[in-house]
Amino acid sequence: MKNLFTLFLILNYSLCAYSQSDNPLYDKALADSLGADAYGMKNYIFVILKTGPNKIEDKNLSDSLFKGHIANINRLADDGKLVVAGPFGKNDKTYRGLFILNVKTVAEAEALLQTDPTIQQKVFEVELIPWYGSAALPLYLDFHKKIEKEKI
Repeated sequence: MKNLFTLFLILNYSLCAYSQSDNPLYDKALADSLGADAYGMKNYIFVILKTGPNKIEDKNLSDSLFKGHIANINRLADDGKLVVAGPFGKNDKTYRGLFILNVKTVAEAEALLQTDPTIQQKVFEVELIPWYGSAALPLYLDFHKKIEKEKI
């Protein structure tokens, strides 16, 4: 029985050591520059944009608000604060789109969102959720700039 217990301990230690092996592709400088933890992950704020209570009937005002919405998205992306944005397709909820903000706190996200005229005017309401994802997520924006033929 003692030998069986010893064998169990050795196997358990071996499995633990194997599961915690270092990644041969690990780039410490890159991980540090992206704020990655040991798993290559970090915290973000996931934002769901929902239809708000304010329905804008004036087409000129609506066009102006949405032009400001797109300009704000581009500014936040250029500042490194917004790493994902896009509209949802038609759905049975009031969901209109999403943002993933590269910030640490809900309070910081709320402050950034108040720079969006469609949120200020309550055309959109927001739901904010802390989210844990790959620290490499912001890197895709550089590739996107190379494949977008036209800017929105």
